[in-house]
Amino acid sequence: MAMESNPYFAHPTAVIDAGCEIGNGTKIWHFSHIMSGSKIGENCNVGQNVVVSDGVILGDNVKVQNNVSIYTGVICEDDVFLGPSCVFTNVTNPRSAVNRRGQYAKTVVKKGASIGANSTIVCGHDIGEYAFVGAGAVVTKNIPAYALVVGNPSKQIGWMSEFGHRLHFDSSGIAICPESGEQYQLTENTVVKIKQK
Repeated sequence: MAMESNPYFAHPTAVIDAGCEIGNGTKIWHFSHIMSGSKIGENCNVGQNVVVSDGVILGDNVKVQNNVSIYTGVICEDDVFLGPSCVFTNVTNPRSAVNRRGQYAKTVVKKGASIGANSTIVCGHDIGEYAFVGAGAVVTKNIPAYALVVGNPSKQIGWMSEFGHRLHFDSSGIAICPESGEQYQLTENTVVKIKQK
């Protein structure tokens, strides 16, 4: 439970273990469990019934929607969005009778990426900057920056802007975000944002 001296808010039903770090301005809502050894940055929002396990790192301004499980081995950089009921795994071959603690695979979700509702991220696969994982997708391989992936197993069907709009590239490989006006270049299956002068 948050005390007056805490720089963050925690709902009275949240369980905050000793030995975790929580940044200024972060909010932790009903029935969530923040485990010892986890680190949550500033201005994050952790929804209802979320588990943040030992060793998990969430950067600044990470939005975690309700019913999300973030297990040991996961690192989310700044500005990541985790949709409702998405889940991360941390062992590739789990068995109830075999203890695989200490064999957790690492998964990194890069800055600005969004993971849709009910998605599953199979451990050991990284999600690139500003990538967009559609609702219900099952990620079984690395996802490049700005990629849009959907389905089970997930397949790339396009590219997304930093503002979350589908990018449509012209014959010279240039696309413009309809909301921000920012330009993107597609070269050899890689997208980069063009720096404005």
